[in-house]
Amino acid sequence: MKLAAWNVNSLNVRLPHVTDWLKTHQPDVLCLQELKMEDAKFPLAAFEEIGYNAVFSGQKTYNGVAIISRTRPEDVSKDIPGYDDPQKRVIAATVGGIRIVCAYIPNGQAVASEKYQYKLQWLAAMQAYMRDTIATYGDVALLGDYNIAPDDRDVHDPKIWEGQVLCSVPERDAFRAFVALGLVDSFRLFEQAEKRYSWWDYRMNGFKRNLGLRIDHILLTPGLAGRCVSSII
Repeated sequence: MKLAAWNVNSLNVRLPHVTDWLKTHQPDVLCLQELKMEDAKFPLAAFEEIGYNAVFSGQKTYNGVAIISRTRPEDVSKDIPGYDDPQKRVIAATVGGIRIVCAYIPNGQAVASEKYQYKLQWLAAMQAYMRDTIATYGDVALLGDYNIAPDDRDVHDPKIWEGQVLCSVPERDAFRAFVALGLVDSFRLFEQAEKRYSWWDYRMNGFKRNLGLRIDHILLTPGLAGRCVSSII
């Protein structure tokens, strides 16, 4: 099964890019983050037209997540159970016997901000949710924009980013807490070229200069990790 994750930063703007990518690469599952649209405006027909199903949880202007899949998703759930949060950041479904969890983890803005504290609280709730999900379903994949660079290999300039949001110790500890649940970073299962990132600073020609961070991840339970044959950006 081919799994993919993509922060589209407005599905309304990037729908042609997404459908073209699906037709070219034909993944079994694509998890989208930052839809930035209400459910009533989700372009379901555009995905059905190219042979995909979709389940989604959106909101106007901000956030929003979706699972796009070839086979129909089953047992769909939205949000983190028991965690009161108006932001639409989590959707889960079973596809082909695998529990797919699509997550858009908060950015945190800055270490001294209230949004950073929200991020840490949200991560603690997500860890408890994933513990229960793994216990219930067994084979689980957690895909999405984590807004965390796990270690210095995932940062173009570790000194500049040291202690900053996305790279702070509490955030990296939270990532390791997911790993402690038994989840495996699929990207690190394989030898990778240096300086491989999934996000780039839009300022100062960040993409052209590869001023990036690896903050988008696919984590797998051990059974799935053992079957994984490739992980690329």
